[in-house]
Amino acid sequence: MTAVRRLSLVDTDTATKPTSPPGAVRVAIASSDLKGLNAHFGSAPKFAIYDVTPSGWSFVEAVEFEGNTEGDGTHRADGDDRITPKVDALAGCHLLFCLAIGGPAAAKAVASRIHPIKAQPAAIDDVLEKVRAMLTGSPPPWLRKVLEAAGVAAPRPDFEDD
Repeated sequence: MTAVRRLSLVDTDTATKPTSPPGAVRVAIASSDLKGLNAHFGSAPKFAIYDVTPSGWSFVEAVEFEGNTEGDGTHRADGDDRITPKVDALAGCHLLFCLAIGGPAAAKAVASRIHPIKAQPAAIDDVLEKVRAMLTGSPPPWLRKVLEAAGVAAPRPDFEDD
């Protein structure tokens, strides 16, 4: 079984987690050090989670896993499902950035309404800035579809004649 640890921000006045700003996209980034996008989904020991809006981003939480693969292409023989706990821990995220993700893991993420995105290594701030820039103006069609499905954006108008 994969152990999960969470580091979350808490409002000191109410002792609760802050709520997402309206229209925020929740982004998870696979990381080995919480400084950059630098891990494959299956072997990522940590995920940095942020809320991104057109005006900026804010840290939500860091999720850390024990018992990952070594990232060398080999798998452990004990039969533990290491993908489902990661997908479950990222529930509520809209986008998942990672260096790579296998087909079965991507299918589980999509089934949980998390859109996986394979990307090149980058600093977390650079990834978040790209998402913020996509949210301003007219997001690309794939992102509009994700936002609509997540209930973050208003659906596009239907131009069919009635």
